[in-house]
Amino acid sequence: MKEAGRELSSSFGAAAVAYAEHRPDYALAAVQWALEPATGPRVLDLGAGTGKLTATLLALGVDVLAVEPDPAMLAELRQTLPTAHALSGSAEAIPLSEGSVDAVLAGNAMHWFDMDVAGPEIARVLAPGGVLAGLWNLMDDQLDWVAGLAQVAGPAAIGPRDTPGSWRLETAGLHLPRGRAAARFGSREQVEFPHGQRRTADSLVATLATRAGMLVMPEQEREAALGRVRAFLASRPETADGEFTLPMVTGVLRTRRL
Repeated sequence: MKEAGRELSSSFGAAAVAYAEHRPDYALAAVQWALEPATGPRVLDLGAGTGKLTATLLALGVDVLAVEPDPAMLAELRQTLPTAHALSGSAEAIPLSEGSVDAVLAGNAMHWFDMDVAGPEIARVLAPGGVLAGLWNLMDDQLDWVAGLAQVAGPAAIGPRDTPGSWRLETAGLHLPRGRAAARFGSREQVEFPHGQRRTADSLVATLATRAGMLVMPEQEREAALGRVRAFLASRPETADGEFTLPMVTGVLRTRRL
């Protein structure tokens, strides 16, 4: 992972409590579709963060194990989901034995993995024919006000993997190694599922403040950007008063271990 990517991926721990409070869950239909080809109930939530995806997997009744590298995020997961089996580890060093899970899911995390290293690790812990799926929550910028929000917020808050228009292209090859390592997974499938999150203007601003690009900004620059978002939301009839539903899509990239 390049240095800039490493800085971004390690930024979330400082905002673990806000992340747990404000980040959305994932569309249930998307999680079910991701697991559909799995041959058994053992699921690894890799890069589990504060447990947004873990909670949905627990509700589905699968045998889920969460692995997260950031100590603050892991602590928040354990506090929020005390019954979850959660371990410290990373995509590049998974603390599980060979063939021990039937599916590996990653919620808004696969783009941080170094697949030259993580690909063989994920393949190692997956049973033959096991599923690898990445899930991303996207803001539906087909609506004018959401497109306007993305423009005002800027790429640090709403980047190319955060809207359906560019998500497919940006994530199409994330299951493949970036270097000369052998590919461990078959052809991909990408499907989108409708989703939404109840927000207020204040809570949407707080949500955007947990994005990696915002977390690494100098404080003055970050507050200026969030101020522009507040002003925009106050100017729109859809978001100016009370609660509203933020229109979203959960995108899933699914493949299987060769």
